[in-house]
Amino acid sequence: MQFTRFLVIAALFMGGFFCPEAKAGTVVVLDPGHGGRDAGARWAGVSEKTLTLSIARKVEAILKARGVTTAMTRRSDIYRSLESRAAVANSFRKSIFVSIHCNADSEREGRGIETYYCGARGATLASSIHRTLDSRTTTPNRGLKCSGFSVLRRTVCPAALVECGFLSSKTERNLLTTAAYQDRVARAIADGITRSLNR
Repeated sequence: MQFTRFLVIAALFMGGFFCPEAKAGTVVVLDPGHGGRDAGARWAGVSEKTLTLSIARKVEAILKARGVTTAMTRRSDIYRSLESRAAVANSFRKSIFVSIHCNADSEREGRGIETYYCGARGATLASSIHRTLDSRTTTPNRGLKCSGFSVLRRTVCPAALVECGFLSSKTERNLLTTAAYQDRVARAIADGITRSLNR
């Protein structure tokens, strides 16, 4: 009996995070930015659309291991309109939406992470993700920002958009193309999402 109880507790706290709201029906919709004919930022042969999909897949794997129900706006290199991305999140009765991106600066001076939201509920989600990502990386903290980005404005659920770093910065580009750094960023995003679900 004690061993069975241990297994139940271990399952509930898988990865160190219990997700009661997620288990009650919240679907975490992950949106890998760009895709298909829309490469997003592209520097030194590195495309944003490739990195965002890689990071989003890692976030999904972590969340699924914790028992969180997930969905993705794309799972391959295809183009999806901004409206259709928001529509995925809006199709669920209870969901949150997290769009994953990489930044760029034509002057090649920009560095750091920043997270966007639209509305009070989105601010709570974005804040949780941003604080966690900031604590796990050494890149500059560019802050939490309110924005009317289409994917944030069109979603009826809490939504956040995460800029994971600048591809125009050689230092950050080199980090973002490594599996180890992508794992770190993905785990930070997943942990921020989970903390938000637990509130």
